[in-house]
Amino acid sequence: MFTGIISDVGEIVSVQSFQGTLRRLRINSRFDPETIQLGASIACGGPCLTVVAFGPREGGAWFEVDAAAETLALTTVGDWQAGTRVNLERALKIGDELGGHLVSGHVDGIADLVARDEITEREEGAGAQSWGETARFTLRAPRELAAFIAAKGSVTLDGTSLTVNTVEDDLFTVLLIPHTLQITTWGERRAGDRINIEVDLMARYAARLAQARAAGY
Repeated sequence: MFTGIISDVGEIVSVQSFQGTLRRLRINSRFDPETIQLGASIACGGPCLTVVAFGPREGGAWFEVDAAAETLALTTVGDWQAGTRVNLERALKIGDELGGHLVSGHVDGIADLVARDEITEREEGAGAQSWGETARFTLRAPRELAAFIAAKGSVTLDGTSLTVNTVEDDLFTVLLIPHTLQITTWGERRAGDRINIEVDLMARYAARLAQARAAGY
């Protein structure tokens, strides 16, 4: 499990295809190599991937993960290449602060980034200073996922826990503060980008319960 609070931004340094549909990615990070173990789960741009190799490097660690056909089909991992930057989060430990919301790392699909609008945040009064740019992102959810997205609810986008501001049909908006834009890949996101989306677990289970009751289970 994860929280959607990004702890590092990694960079893809190599992508290898083997065994037909399997793809192995090596990712550079700032993680301490002594804290990584084989078989550990790391959320990489949203999907939960398993560490199959790792080692030290200057300034941190490198690690490798395998992406199978299902992951390549349902996420943006198939688009990644050397130089791609991805949000990283280590798996939640008992006792860790739950700063975002419960995230499984099981991506439901790909949303389309429709628009990015910049908003300059400023102090009020004499000598007011700019706090930096806040950005409002408008995204289009896959039709089959739109019903799980609600205003003021939570959604995970490229591994980041975000609060939904508005919803209209399959379009929804999220607002990102300057800090989030600086420490994640969201500062680089532009209209036309494809974004990994994971809907809220509670919304998914609530929908399934309603479906089961309607069917008489």
